[in-house]
Amino acid sequence: MPIPARSRRALFCLPFIALPLMAQTQTQTQTQAQAQAQTQPAPGYEPRRGQPGKDVIWIATPDAAVDRMLQMAELRPADRLVDLGSGDGKIPIAAGRAQGARATGLEFNPELVELSNRRAAQAGLAGRVDFRKADIFTTDFSDATVVTMYLLPELNLRLRPILFRMAPGTRVVSHSFNMGDWMPDETATVGTASLYLWRIPANASGTWRVSAPGLADAPRQFRFSQRFQAVEGAATFDGLQADAVRPLLSGDTLSFGVRDAGGALLQVQARVDGGRMRGTLAHSDGPGQAFEAVRVGEATPIGGVDAGAQEIGRALKVLD
Repeated sequence: MPIPARSRRALFCLPFIALPLMAQTQTQTQTQAQAQAQTQPAPGYEPRRGQPGKDVIWIATPDAAVDRMLQMAELRPADRLVDLGSGDGKIPIAAGRAQGARATGLEFNPELVELSNRRAAQAGLAGRVDFRKADIFTTDFSDATVVTMYLLPELNLRLRPILFRMAPGTRVVSHSFNMGDWMPDETATVGTASLYLWRIPANASGTWRVSAPGLADAPRQFRFSQRFQAVEGAATFDGLQADAVRPLLSGDTLSFGVRDAGGALLQVQARVDGGRMRGTLAHSDGPGQAFEAVRVGEATPIGGVDAGAQEIGRALKVLD
């Protein structure tokens, strides 16, 4: 690196003994600058459509699709969004700019990480939006309330067990590719972009002992089986078992109908919180009565979470 004339004049005025130290310092500075240049993109760096990455090639998500993904996730300022394979940082920056949410991008390419952090700073979001060099399969992002991605089908299947360990109600939005047999809660098409939303379900499986002091004809037990967010089950009354009518599990909220011993349809609304369920039982002609249920024994693992060979095979054929 050339030394300015003013610096050269000052250098010649120094004692001879300082010259080796100055030369050594200059060499170290040059070495550090070269190392930094190798890890940071040039200021004009821009990713190229289709450039290879660790597991996928880079293709930007259209702006209209980004906006719709955040709408489907019902993003709010209190949310924490994590974008898996964040590329040029578009989705986290949009989340921080539009809703003031905290957002993090996990990206394996260090040039894209540096570019994204620079764009976040230019947008005035440096304290709220950040990007990290990371492997999405070994990085803990369990504190996220919203997860976004634009990956390949087989990668989505690899992520599925990780996602199901997240808190019930966490929203997951994918661009272009679904989650195999895990049916989405909502879909949309923007231009040519297909978008999918899922809410991580609570585990409602097993047998539940019901306590409802305010309702004489309340069920004694609930029993449910579960595959992904789809539940089936029944309620047990004295001398009667009745199947649940139109059960729906969304995040940690479970609702269904059940016909009691007298033939009246009882509506059940409950929140599943680990081994406890709390909510209301209500006939159509009366007010809701509070109830609580406790799971008897251990929960059965949610069915379908780990992809089988056939499901993986179908995912690998999607892009063939």
